[in-house]
Amino acid sequence: MALRRGLALLGMTLVVPGSAQLAGGNERLGRIAIRIWLTLIALAVLFGVLFLTFRAFAIGLYANPITLQALRWATLVLGFGWAALFVNAWRIANPAALGPRGRVVIPGIAFVMALVIGFGSWSLAAAFDAQSRLFGNVFTGGGKSETSDGRYNVLLLGGDAGADRDGLRPDTMIVASIDADTGRTVLFSLPRNMQWAPFPDSSPLKKLYPNGYWCKDQSCLLNAVYTLGTNNKKLYPGVKNPGVQATKEVIGNILGLQINYWALVDLKGFQALIDAVGGINLDVARKVPIGGGTDLTTGKKFPIKGYIGPGKNLHLNGYNALWFARSREGSTDYERMARQKCVLNAMAKQLNPLTVVTKFQEIAKAGEEIVATDLPTSQIGTMLDLAQKGRSLALSSVSFAPPLIRPVKPDFAKIREIVTTKIEAAEAADKKPAKETTTAPAPNGSTSSTPKPKPTATTVKTQTDDLDSVCTVS
Repeated sequence: MALRRGLALLGMTLVVPGSAQLAGGNERLGRIAIRIWLTLIALAVLFGVLFLTFRAFAIGLYANPITLQALRWATLVLGFGWAALFVNAWRIANPAALGPRGRVVIPGIAFVMALVIGFGSWSLAAAFDAQSRLFGNVFTGGGKSETSDGRYNVLLLGGDAGADRDGLRPDTMIVASIDADTGRTVLFSLPRNMQWAPFPDSSPLKKLYPNGYWCKDQSCLLNAVYTLGTNNKKLYPGVKNPGVQATKEVIGNILGLQINYWALVDLKGFQALIDAVGGINLDVARKVPIGGGTDLTTGKKFPIKGYIGPGKNLHLNGYNALWFARSREGSTDYERMARQKCVLNAMAKQLNPLTVVTKFQEIAKAGEEIVATDLPTSQIGTMLDLAQKGRSLALSSVSFAPPLIRPVKPDFAKIREIVTTKIEAAEAADKKPAKETTTAPAPNGSTSSTPKPKPTATTVKTQTDDLDSVCTVS
């Protein structure tokens, strides 16, 4: 009888903390514990309703580092209190009245339950702490949350600040233009070797390069704008990352798009992130070397260590995905641009919420390898919603590479025309009313309103086909 009573008290503590104390005579402690338990249930229900009705706001509230730190300490305190209730339930069971068997079973179960609850609360608190660091260190804010013509334009930069490089030069420069209603996305890739990049009138670098970023030795490439901005940080007082700011200014001006946010990821972080999500699957049409290349300073050639592909539904870990995206041996910069978008497409389609939940610790650690982004935590929910909507839609892509565009002397008016036409086609796919005009900064930095051009044969070359025609994501 005493054994069954002890087991019942432990079971009550597991299901409704405080109920054993209320039934066993320690009514004051029981009432306090049950009130806390009911309050937690009410808060969980309230957040659930908020998540269902105002999902973006709920995610933004949760992602706030202050909220996460509050959850961290609350989890530790409540977990310790719950574990203590199991010990108290064993005491209420009156150990002296238990038989020999009961004196072993009841304290043993109480100890195991207390240990499980304590370890679980400690692990959950650690997860909240990791999330708080991730959101606080990476999502620093500062971008523009207002849409431009109903779209969010996000600049994605991939850089390698290795010991053999003079500062960080982003080799990957992609703008994702996202429909703010449907999430349908168009990717615009710019080659790193583009010259004559025009600064808008609002840029302080316009005075240094009034006719575009060009040098006689042809070293003034688009990816060097980052270093240029960093070296002229005095021209950007109060700006945390003048290199990114300068790059954002010039790329936005080239494409005729207002950039809302930017994210700069270094290659080490990219590799860790792919591993954290469990890798990606791709259909690879031709083999891609791992290694190879030549040191431009010494002329030393590096050996090829292996190959990726060819093959269908190949599973790539972080190391192989990184080499697939960055390999230069036997290929051009423009092929690399296509491969980089293959990887982005695979991540967009294959990453799912369950992966994020089950592997968040690894993802958070990898996420801290991201150099920076000016997306605020309050907008994370909005971006996640759009990403979820866009997963089922075709991802369009434009690579401004030869023969479409000559990087040595680009036709910037043509680039802007292609951008306008491609976005118009994406909006038409969602059966949205065609817009009569579009407002965008002109190459000299001014704003003009011009009729949207009709698609021409020039704008439908290979570089503007859907990404799925360049590579296949399984």
